[in-house]
Amino acid sequence: MTITIHRGINQIGGCITEIASASGHRILIDLGHNLPEGDQQSNDPLEKAENIDPILEGVEAVFYTHSHGDHIGFEAHVAEKGIKQYIGVLAKEVMIAHREHMTHAPALKEEAERSLAAINKFIPYHITKSVSIGDIRVTPYKVNHSACDAYMFVIDCDGRRILHTGDFRTHGYLGDRLELVLKNYIRNIDVLITEGTMLSQNRSVMRTEKMLMEEAVQIMRQYDNVFVLCSSQDADRLASFNIASCRLRRPMVVDGYQHRILRIMEQHMSRYQCYHYEQKRNYYDEKENVPKWIANRGITMMIRATDTFSRIINSLKPYLDFDHTCLIYSMFEGYIDENRNTFQHGLYDFIHSYNWHIENLHTSGHASREALAMVCNKVNPRLAIIPIHREAQSDFRSLDLPQESKDKVHTESITLEDVEIVIK
Repeated sequence: MTITIHRGINQIGGCITEIASASGHRILIDLGHNLPEGDQQSNDPLEKAENIDPILEGVEAVFYTHSHGDHIGFEAHVAEKGIKQYIGVLAKEVMIAHREHMTHAPALKEEAERSLAAINKFIPYHITKSVSIGDIRVTPYKVNHSACDAYMFVIDCDGRRILHTGDFRTHGYLGDRLELVLKNYIRNIDVLITEGTMLSQNRSVMRTEKMLMEEAVQIMRQYDNVFVLCSSQDADRLASFNIASCRLRRPMVVDGYQHRILRIMEQHMSRYQCYHYEQKRNYYDEKENVPKWIANRGITMMIRATDTFSRIINSLKPYLDFDHTCLIYSMFEGYIDENRNTFQHGLYDFIHSYNWHIENLHTSGHASREALAMVCNKVNPRLAIIPIHREAQSDFRSLDLPQESKDKVHTESITLEDVEIVIK
């Protein structure tokens, strides 16, 4: 068996992992874009679809851990080559809704329609139900992440067993279930491939989603009306602001696209009370009521940095007292930090277009150092730990691990017994 890390050993995002059996069957785990460099796309050669053709040669299937753009993004190109693509049921529905929304923008229409045609052919996988590609067997298990439907995979191949964690965290609403899954289902792992996004962060306390929700309540009590800038596909973050809005008996106003996403999430996750978005109100259905709500009990409004939302906010300006209005920025702070290479001018300008108060309230979608150590210790792989999705200078051996585990961390090519690990 050969494990090839085509990209991701020394960068966050854009990870591509290949598993090949001795008999020649090959699959990929994730095939996405590099994170953008501020307002510009990465100049990595693998950002061009034609340059990934050598990687796709002979590949029979691509399994996506979740729907974030740094894990998926070449789906149309992959589909045109007749390669099977797999993703979670909820993630597929959310992606279809997103691409259909994109078709309304003339500049994005053609690309969105190509993507949509590919996604409609995606094969959904299901928790604990194995999928076999030749002699490679892939079994998905749910994890908590800032994408609403994320998974890790156990891959059985040539008598060896790999755990690929994808992106995960333990501080989301259902994050504490991971330890039970590892204890009850994940056994006899030879190679652990794990994300390490937060390796370079040495925070004493990681803010949980529940803590974020409580802080949101306190902020909302200070302001009559609150606008929130966060991901429209982060089930936990949307739940946090919905619960906070419920506490203050305020409607959570969303646009038509967000309303559709919330309904899809509710349909698939209704067994969990935290994902009942009771306060959601479609702006376009309730347009006449919004000024009344602003004047009486106030609103929570989920927004995006788009021209459409600029027009909506401008239409509401006559009803808003900006001295008592707040924007909660609930995304990665590097996007609005002028000293970072991730700085996005358009996003920064949108946020500062109005005289509202600005509050930063965010927590990572990725595993804390403590969570990374817990996974390594619980899984205790026999042969190797391969850290991906991490900053180049970060050191997995700095985690609280026994020396035996630290000795198993590999970031360069090596052959261990009959497992060949190739790091590109």
